[in-house]
Amino acid sequence: MLENIQIWAQSLGALALGNLVPAIILLVLGILVIRIVMAVVGKALAASKLEKAAHSLIKSLVSVVLYLILGLMVADKLGIDVTSIIALASVLTLAVSLAIQNALANVIGGFTLLYTHPFHSGDFVEIAGKSGTVQEIGMSYTVLATPDNKLISIPNSSVVAGDIVNYTVTGTRRLDIKVRAAYCVPTQKVIDALLQAGTVDNVLLDPAPFAAIENYGENAIEYVLRVWTKTDDYWDVNYAINQNVKNIFDAQDIKMSYPHMYVHMK
Repeated sequence: MLENIQIWAQSLGALALGNLVPAIILLVLGILVIRIVMAVVGKALAASKLEKAAHSLIKSLVSVVLYLILGLMVADKLGIDVTSIIALASVLTLAVSLAIQNALANVIGGFTLLYTHPFHSGDFVEIAGKSGTVQEIGMSYTVLATPDNKLISIPNSSVVAGDIVNYTVTGTRRLDIKVRAAYCVPTQKVIDALLQAGTVDNVLLDPAPFAAIENYGENAIEYVLRVWTKTDDYWDVNYAINQNVKNIFDAQDIKMSYPHMYVHMK
């Protein structure tokens, strides 16, 4: 009996040792093949018209699938029952999916973004109250670069569930400049001054700049100047007009009003 067990153990060890070398060779070759395939996928994505923000998500998914296949092939070469592994993996997948629902929601959100295309790489957007230029759509997060060079990572589930404002897709933006002027200043004089202030570089003439009275406040008349500009020039035009308004108002003695109160005493 004991001799039979020893003989069985020796044969099992020899079998494992005999399978180990081919399994290691398969593992090494498999890793090399995966690297070659990933390089080809990277070049294909670079040559495609697919937005760059989606490249990292696609490459990550391809990499995970290839390594899973390689792991099953190595296990089969070692003599391990792959069928039982797949069955066990199904049970574990169900258990893990319940534990990482948020992570799965982010991955599904990433696929949704790739399918619906609400924005592209390089677009300036506002998502979940955060504004910035789209840098990357990853498996779990969408990364925005703010104008002051900060990177904001927003979960894909939040991106899909929230409102998305894309400032780039139309190519132009409307800029509203609101000012307050005293009641004693003629309204037409203020409107003409605002239109003059709006004549800065990169302001579009179609639609034409527009100025008007917006509201009669308690302490001042509120005016609005509306101009259109290309999205890339939005902030430059905003700063230039604001500076121009102050210079022209000072030159024409137009007083900007501020909250105040008149007290009449008898």
